[in-house]
Amino acid sequence: MAIKNRFTVTMGDVFPYGAYVVSEVEPVRDFDKSSAGRPVQQTDKESGLPVWSVSVLDADPEARRADKTVVVKIAATHQPIPPEAAAGLPFRPVEFDGLTVTPYVAENGGRPRVAYSFRASGMRAPGNHGAKPAPHKANQDAA
Repeated sequence: MAIKNRFTVTMGDVFPYGAYVVSEVEPVRDFDKSSAGRPVQQTDKESGLPVWSVSVLDADPEARRADKTVVVKIAATHQPIPPEAAAGLPFRPVEFDGLTVTPYVAENGGRPRVAYSFRASGMRAPGNHGAKPAPHKANQDAA
């Protein structure tokens, strides 16, 4: 059978009304390799790249409150930088490149439910199809 854990999806599949960055981009801690006082950043099992996380607001007006904010993990050599804020908006609109979803069963108060883990290879401002992903922190520091 050719079914993998991660499924490739488009932004429109997951965020048909768009998505907005609502947190800083942070390294994902590898709890198995970290110890007290010595945090170790998680690496992507497929690419070996460091993993970063960012919380995004799903702009779908019908999304349940518990599903309004989701975390997207990004495998990248350097810390990704979110796109600039759009004029008149309190949040930064974003699109993700290489978006994948992994379904899993989560316990919610003893009741199992299907949950989803989102991964991406990069992020950028909406509408920049074919454009390069947003710069990484190391690239911006060098400028």
